[in-house]
Amino acid sequence: MSTPQPAIVTADLYDQYHEQVQVCELQFRSFGQRLSFFGPCSTVSTFEDHTPVLKALEEQGGGRVLVVNAQGSLRIGVMGDRLAGLGATNGWTGIIINGAIRDSVGIGELDLGVKALGVTARRGWTPGPAAWDVPLQFGSVTIKPGDWIYADQDSVLVSEHSLALPTAAVQE
Repeated sequence: MSTPQPAIVTADLYDQYHEQVQVCELQFRSFGQRLSFFGPCSTVSTFEDHTPVLKALEEQGGGRVLVVNAQGSLRIGVMGDRLAGLGATNGWTGIIINGAIRDSVGIGELDLGVKALGVTARRGWTPGPAAWDVPLQFGSVTIKPGDWIYADQDSVLVSEHSLALPTAAVQE
């Protein structure tokens, strides 16, 4: 299970660290019970195939954030409630998907932060090319494995290093 984190405010983090952070320009929707989350990231690149996400979430998360570049596809969900549940059980703090999820109601019951572009009922049936722990580019940001991700209902920030959380950026 993931360790509880203080709630963060990305706008306040941006104000303090605007010269050090990248701001993702994609308009993600928030799912899961964690409305804000942060941690170092691992990355996955896939297209309309959930099995690379499954492989990543089977690992121990250790408070990390999984960032998935599903190439912006809203046609096929690359994660549903069972995979998200596996991530929560294995200690991932959050998952960001440049693409679609499925089973949003089930994901909403999990102690996990999830951001995705949208939702669909479809799942993939055909394996596709995938890569793990590679740099990703989407939404005007470049995300490298080990970068720190800070996310709330408003935004996703990317930093090369862990940021000291200012008092104003943390909601008790």
